[in-house]
Formats: sequence, structure tokens, C-alpha cells
Amino acid sequence: MTITKHIILEEKHKKPIVTDVFYTNNNTPKPVIIFCHGYKGFKDWGAWDLMAEAFSSAGYFFIKFNFSHNGGTVEQPIDFPDLEAFGNNNYTKELDDLEAVIDWIYKSSEFENNLDKTNINLIGHSRGGGIVTIKAEEDQRITKVISLAGVSDYGSRGPLIGNIEEWKKDGVKYVENSRTKQHMPHYYQFYEDFKANEERLTIKRAVSNLKIPYLIIHGDADTSVAINEAHQLHKWSGKSNLEIIEGADHVFNTKHPWDANAVSPALKRVIELIDAFIKE
Repeated sequence: MTITKHIILEEKHKKPIVTDVFYTNNNTPKPVIIFCHGYKGFKDWGAWDLMAEAFSSAGYFFIKFNFSHNGGTVEQPIDFPDLEAFGNNNYTKELDDLEAVIDWIYKSSEFENNLDKTNINLIGHSRGGGIVTIKAEEDQRITKVISLAGVSDYGSRGPLIGNIEEWKKDGVKYVENSRTKQHMPHYYQFYEDFKANEERLTIKRAVSNLKIPYLIIHGDADTSVAINEAHQLHKWSGKSNLEIIEGADHVFNTKHPWDANAVSPALKRVIELIDAFIKE
């Protein structure tokens, strides 16, 4: 297995996209999986490396990356040393970042013998589930899309709820990270960007218009994104597959850091379901 970590991609917002690839270097074109992390997430969180290795072993060209404004840096891609970048993140930038990764696959000659550009699949965890669904609906290069503990509506969660007038007046609101104890800023531009692009950023619209196979996976013990959001996504889509994993929490019974040398049984089941779905 070939693992190349911390590849630096440039994109239009002038922040690097730090990217990892996992694959078997045998000059055989492989289906591509691009994985998008969620809110307060990063590519090296918990068991994501082990998940990437499992997909690589199953015959995929697996890519995971940090969104350019997720709060990480090239020097420290884990956690959130750059809170200014975090505060200036928004959904549109994350969609732009994902597009930059897809474009890189198409333009890069370095891996062209090991990946199949006609078979690009997106996985998004939590908030990333909405990002991949919106992108899959608008980008014809995508073959299949997977929402992993994904959200169903951006407008009713996170920074967009609460006192908007106070947010506008102050210019910033803060959310505590329960693990790092940082007070993480959200600048008012987040709200302005959402309102300016609200139709595009409506997950219901994207799901309803999807023309490609769509897999929804959710744990029934998820306390971060309620399981009814998975049922809502499934209802909006005419042809989605819904898989509920019994006893699984929001991160499929893993945590950060993850010191075990194997994924949890719940995440193993996630990998099996996605593998079968892509190979259908």
C-alpha cells in the first residue's frame, strides 16, 4: 500500500488544502473515494487513517483532506491552531475546496494509472454529508454519493441558530470545543454567505434532484445528528439506500485519539456497506 500524506493543493481562497492519498501502486485504475470531514473535524481525526487503509486494501484510490479553512495548518494539520481561518470558513468555501480536489484528480498525471476518473465517489461525514450531496447534485463527474451520519438541513443548526442581530452587531460568535477547550469563532460572514447562497445550500433541494445512487448511513445511538435526519434524507430521495447501524454513535463508536490498531465493529460495518454499494 502506498500512503502519501500532506500533499498541498492550492485553491482560489489562498489557503492550502492538505490532502492524503491511500492506494495500491499497481498501475491498475481504481474507483476513487473522496472523504470529507465534518464540523470541527480534520482528515487525521480518530480512526479515519485506518478507514482509509481499509478502503485502499479493498481496491480503492482513497483521498481525504482538510478543508482549507477548517482551522488546521500545513505544519499542524491536526486540531485548530488557526482559529482565524476557522472563523472565516463557510459552506461555499467547502464546496470550492471539494471541487478543487476533484479538479486535481482530473488534471494530475501523477496518479493517472492508478485511478479511474470515470468512477468518483464522495463520502461526507456529519456536516460533510451535506457538502458531498450538494456537490454530487451539481457535478456530473460524480458517480455515487454517501452521507455518513449526515445532516439534512444547514439552516436549522450550528452557527445559523440563535440571535442573528446580536451576531451582526458583534461581528462574531463563539462555540466552545469540548475536547480542546478552545473558543472557536464564527464571523458574521458565515451567515451572509449562507443567505446569499441559500438555494444552493438547501440539502433538501440537492437530495430531491440527485440523479445518481445515494447511500445514507446512520447510527441509531447518534446524539449529535438525530437519526430522523437520515429518515428525512431518505424520504426526500426517490432512490436512496438507508442503512441504520444499531448501537452506533455519531462517529461509529470511535474517538480521537484512536489508539487501537483496528476500526470499531460499527465503522467496519460502515466500510463493508460502502464497499458493497460502490461495487453494485
